[in-house]
Amino acid sequence: MKHIIFYDAQCPLCANVKKVLIKLDWFQRLEWVPVQKAEDEAQYHYLKERDVYDRIHMMSASGRLYAGFYSVRRILRALPATAILGWLLYVPKVDRLGVPLYNWISANRHDWFGRYAAPVY
Repeated sequence: MKHIIFYDAQCPLCANVKKVLIKLDWFQRLEWVPVQKAEDEAQYHYLKERDVYDRIHMMSASGRLYAGFYSVRRILRALPATAILGWLLYVPKVDRLGVPLYNWISANRHDWFGRYAAPVY
């Protein structure tokens, strides 16, 4: 089973990060699902009433749901090229900096990079 990554397909930053991570996903461990498609599908019921447009979400292969910074570090850990960085983000108290940094980037991404008029898959 793959990790399922839910991303905003109208966000240029998100789309470009996705392109890079797909190239680093040598063992095809990640499946990318745009939130624009997922929000209406019953199989993704666990995303209901979550801030899927504000934070990247990930359903791990083991069935655990992650969001925001915690998704990013789990994604990085899943890829061979970024695994060391991913593991470093598990050092105690790193999330005290990582969560606010992620939230700040997320809150400002549309101001910095714009927004696609329609989802780009």
